[in-house]
Amino acid sequence: MTDRKTRMLEDKYLRDSARALVEADMQHLKTDLSHKSIGARIMDRAKEGAVDLYEEAVDVAEDNKGALAALVAAIVVWFARNPILSIFGLGRETEEDEADEWDLRDELAERFGR
Repeated sequence: MTDRKTRMLEDKYLRDSARALVEADMQHLKTDLSHKSIGARIMDRAKEGAVDLYEEAVDVAEDNKGALAALVAAIVVWFARNPILSIFGLGRETEEDEADEWDLRDELAERFGR
């Protein structure tokens, strides 16, 4: 055989084997997808990711208990800031603020004819 014919046959065998691999992969995917839907796969991966994230958060929290306690304390103080400020006499005057707010609303309503 000539060199060209040999090369052509080698290329043909290589092409045929590559095609057989692609067809086998496609058949494998079809079989795999028939067992579990894409939505179920997405949910499984999301659950796995959430579990991994939770485990890592627990590990970090265990390693940094002081920082976690400071963060929780800061959140509590933030939500309790108005009562704490009013104890020291630095809080807002809520009745006056509400009255001013209603005056502004009445003024806007008069201007726009509502």
